[in-house]
Amino acid sequence: MSRHFFIKKVCQREFSRVDFICYIFFISDISLPSSVFCFIHCELIRSKKLYIHSFLDCATVFRERRGCARNDKARNDKLIFSHMPKEQIVASLDIGSSKIRTVIALLEDEKKMPNIIGVGVSPSTGMRKGNIIDVDETISNISAALEDAERMSGAPIHHVFVGLSGNHIESFDSKGVIAISHAGSEIIEDDINRVLEAAQAVSMPSNRRILRIIPKSFSVDDQKGIKNPVGMIGVRLEVDAHIITGQGTIIKNIEKAVHQAGVDVDDIVPSSLAAAEAVLSRRQKELGVVVIDVGCGSTSIAVYEEGTVLHAASLPVGGESVTNDVAIGLRTSIDTAEKIKIEYGTTAPDEVNERETIDLALISKIDNHKVSKKHMSEIIQARYHEIFVMVKDELRAIGRDGMLPAGAILTGAGVKIPGCLDLAREVLGLPVQIGFPTEVDGVVDKIDDPAYATAIGLIVWGGRFEGRSYGFGSLNVKKFWDGIKGWFKNLLP
Repeated sequence: MSRHFFIKKVCQREFSRVDFICYIFFISDISLPSSVFCFIHCELIRSKKLYIHSFLDCATVFRERRGCARNDKARNDKLIFSHMPKEQIVASLDIGSSKIRTVIALLEDEKKMPNIIGVGVSPSTGMRKGNIIDVDETISNISAALEDAERMSGAPIHHVFVGLSGNHIESFDSKGVIAISHAGSEIIEDDINRVLEAAQAVSMPSNRRILRIIPKSFSVDDQKGIKNPVGMIGVRLEVDAHIITGQGTIIKNIEKAVHQAGVDVDDIVPSSLAAAEAVLSRRQKELGVVVIDVGCGSTSIAVYEEGTVLHAASLPVGGESVTNDVAIGLRTSIDTAEKIKIEYGTTAPDEVNERETIDLALISKIDNHKVSKKHMSEIIQARYHEIFVMVKDELRAIGRDGMLPAGAILTGAGVKIPGCLDLAREVLGLPVQIGFPTEVDGVVDKIDDPAYATAIGLIVWGGRFEGRSYGFGSLNVKKFWDGIKGWFKNLLP
């Protein structure tokens, strides 16, 4: 498809409604596969009765599920924007290096808490340290988790909020400044958007992609520390923002895998921010707290203070590093090391008798020797000690070492090992507790686990933005209409 092709059709009076809409998507850089364009075109030819009420309704039809995976089922369910029901279904997809978890929740107007109606989990055999190493395996794993959740809830999933982790995630502070020049000099929402865009105008490698820009505080003229300047009078607006980025190719590969599994991506959220939404209260965010999400391939941290994100980082160590250490130290296979770590592991070797041993022949068909349980505990303790020391170094770098009144909240599957809390308290010098998902209803017994903090946090995140982002995670409305206006200008002689 080219610009000249559509202009020629206009001149020949052969430009149909569907061609016009498809071209709008084309010039707006909205990524849709050619099969969707072909499907809509065939629908118009087959049935002249198809009537598109608005561009938004048409866009929703175009972005309906493409059924290219999960047994090649045809997915023709349409979500019409103009008739939103009182109950909304939100789905999350936490793609980890060990497990892929899906949660489906029902959001009701009269209830503040999401009602969990479906949970799905599958092994993650195509991921390693947040990177896809086998696309087909990842698609299959995602599909399996989605099917489990759909089967439990009885509701089909059309789009998901995706959690992203890995040591490719980086963050930095930035500032943006604009002048308020419109009548009355009253700050409006458009000014907030403009100053955030100004903060994004930073030098960055071409392979980096901005995931989040989080305003820490605003300044209006000489008044600083403002949380929400909308409605205030001033001539100069400044923002101190925190920008979180990820490697573009990794993010695109994850988006591709999710799309090929048959669902659309509403939004991609760093796992540390998602986990914080599930386990932190507003008061903890105001006082100052750090969320430490110990996953399989990496450990993500997010520091909150005065109600907003102060710092976010990803460390290249996690539960997988512990398993590798045990396998090397005890001379066992990786599978055996993982089993004994889960069943017998602890980070408190002082509580283990030196004479206690583990007979590997009872656990594995490959390994048949006996190992010291105390020696294994010392190996595990050393690695967890390193993880918490790295977290402490991050806190020291931003001047918050031992200075967070609400302490540290541990989430992720890696923090369930015995002794982890005491070791974290000793190293960090902060009050520490395990973070369990709160403020949720439904099948709570299935998700009462720190490993589900990210998946539940994505549900909370989705519920917060449900009114504006269902099915349109990549649609930029301003760019959409600017493309339309630009196209009409190009048609003029």
